[in-house]
Amino acid sequence: MQKLNDKWMRILGVPLLAFTGQWAMYGYTNVPYPDDWRIPFFFILGSVVVWETNRWGIILSRRKYTELTQTRLRVLYQLVWFAFFASLIRITQTFFYDLIGLWKSGDYLQFRPYFFNTLVSFAGTVQIAAYYEGVYLYQRWKVAYTEAQELKKVNLQSQLDSLKTQINPHFLFNNLNSLSSLITSDAQQAELFVDELSSVYRYLLQQNNRDLCPLNDEIQFIKAYFHLLKTRYGDGIFMDTDIEPHYLSYLIPPLTLQILLENAIKHNVIAVSRPLTIKLYTLDGNLYVENNLQKKKMAVPSNQIGLQNIMIKYKLLAHSPVTIYNDEVKFLVGVPLLTPTTEG
Repeated sequence: MQKLNDKWMRILGVPLLAFTGQWAMYGYTNVPYPDDWRIPFFFILGSVVVWETNRWGIILSRRKYTELTQTRLRVLYQLVWFAFFASLIRITQTFFYDLIGLWKSGDYLQFRPYFFNTLVSFAGTVQIAAYYEGVYLYQRWKVAYTEAQELKKVNLQSQLDSLKTQINPHFLFNNLNSLSSLITSDAQQAELFVDELSSVYRYLLQQNNRDLCPLNDEIQFIKAYFHLLKTRYGDGIFMDTDIEPHYLSYLIPPLTLQILLENAIKHNVIAVSRPLTIKLYTLDGNLYVENNLQKKKMAVPSNQIGLQNIMIKYKLLAHSPVTIYNDEVKFLVGVPLLTPTTEG
């Protein structure tokens, strides 16, 4: 939430408005302006109290209704706040004027001064608040526009990374080698391998134009993808999944699981004697990808673009943090699952 940048309004603007309102009130009510220093003092004091109180109304409305789509509720909240507190403060102030003899009307309940004093405060506050709301809307729009542009860049990068994966010669070469071995040793497994390879490439091609996809789609894809890995590494790699069924309709950025699996394979030893175990599970609205840590002796160069892309996407799409935990035993990444729009 942006802070109210109104230092000079509070120092100079409110007193000036107080003098203007005071002059207008006496002119409207046809009461002679008394030569008494207490009149401007109490009027300015009342204006400061009104503004500071209403200023809190603006702050609270922005905390409660932050987004652009909540503008109507935010403005309504402010108007109700202004009307109630401006009336309460100004009616109390005008009655105080009568009690100490600053308002010589002869009638404590005379309608005109109470009404006009309240009206001036309410109208003045609304005009200033309208300016503040305009600035706030512009700032929110600017943030939304910047985030949309950044998300567009991230999506383009994701599409490029996806395309690189599709045409990655090492990925294709390794899978063709695995397929070649299967053809001579197990024709049935070779046929299954071709089906899974086809599913993987079909999914990769379909995801370029999607910001989000159901978790179920990602799980089905990653099972096909892992089948290719399992064929290549055998008992050197395992994957356990424990996904609560009601989370399968939740949303996740496409290819998130592929990136996290590739990250685990890239940085860890995979051997029958030291198998790499990757766990996928859901907990408290998050999807976790965890693997046992057995770093390669020869450090693999990493620019962490994959993890950074996931973190940026979640920041822009959900404003929810991605959890990364790393110790001597395991490496874990947790990503929030987004509620489907039909349920929200």
